[in-house]
Amino acid sequence: MAINRRDFLKFSAGTGLMLTAGATPGQAAPKGQLPPDAVGILYDATLCIGCMSCMVNCKKANSEPGGALYHKETAGLIPFEYPADDKIYDAPDGLSDKTLCVIKAYRGGEQADKASQASKSGPAFSFIKQHCLHCIEPACVSVCPVAALQKQPDTGIVTYNKNKCFGCRYCQVACPFGIPMYEWEKASPSVVKCQLCNHRYAQGKYSACCESCPTGASIFGKVKDLQEEAKRRLTLKPGDTYAYPVKRVDGAERTEQVVSEYVNHVYGLEEAGGTQYLFLAGVSFDKLGFNPKVTNQVYPEFTWSYVSHVPALIGTLLVAGTALRVVTQKIEKKKNAGTGDAP
Repeated sequence: MAINRRDFLKFSAGTGLMLTAGATPGQAAPKGQLPPDAVGILYDATLCIGCMSCMVNCKKANSEPGGALYHKETAGLIPFEYPADDKIYDAPDGLSDKTLCVIKAYRGGEQADKASQASKSGPAFSFIKQHCLHCIEPACVSVCPVAALQKQPDTGIVTYNKNKCFGCRYCQVACPFGIPMYEWEKASPSVVKCQLCNHRYAQGKYSACCESCPTGASIFGKVKDLQEEAKRRLTLKPGDTYAYPVKRVDGAERTEQVVSEYVNHVYGLEEAGGTQYLFLAGVSFDKLGFNPKVTNQVYPEFTWSYVSHVPALIGTLLVAGTALRVVTQKIEKKKNAGTGDAP
């Protein structure tokens, strides 16, 4: 069977770049430090009401030109994921090639977590918002052989360039949080992940999920300010009121809310070497879907010992593929020549 010429050339070009690049975590970037103007999000699960406005507005914003979900062939269409039996509302089961941000709910059966029971009775309950954490030292960037994934030096946002990607999907293997998704059903597939609405900043806007959050559960701002705000909340007394910032950590809009009791931990301060997406919650994070095996280790150093062996394998496949292409071309020429001689 003849190999599709377009796919062969794309594969060859990508693997050729990978083999000549010789990237290693140390070469990709020095040991990561948070840029002074790095931006991110603080999500406070105790303030989330599960309205899913963040999900809907994320899809709308990212279906615009420059957005992470935008494709020329589907311009103007928002990739909602409807239930099979009731196509009325967007209802994704989790992150996918059509969903960059998702709200899930935890319903505990036991009153085991004292922290989750502040001012409440009954089983522990919490919403949680999932999307890319924008690691300070992202494993996905360190393993990308063609620099399709990059960490922006000014904002720290981990962005993706589909024009460079050739589909090796190392990023999916390397990410400790299982974030990058792949467009398996498309003829020219891409990796899909939250890019913190990077395309909106030139317009004077910011992350759509924070712009649309009515309660201040998701707020946008400089990571240093978000870290300070998160630590401040852990010092608050449950039952008191606090003027929580809404939409932006440095904005004037505030909402007075009764303080719930927090788990005494800011997730993302140290996990995987630190992230620009921070979490507060009243339920332990392992119950909210966070992998307890994720440590404070810098993951590029951890993952590279495994994926560094793959380029050699790809090189072997490239040589074999080239030979196969030459053979199939000769067979095609002989076949065409024989057809041409027939009366």
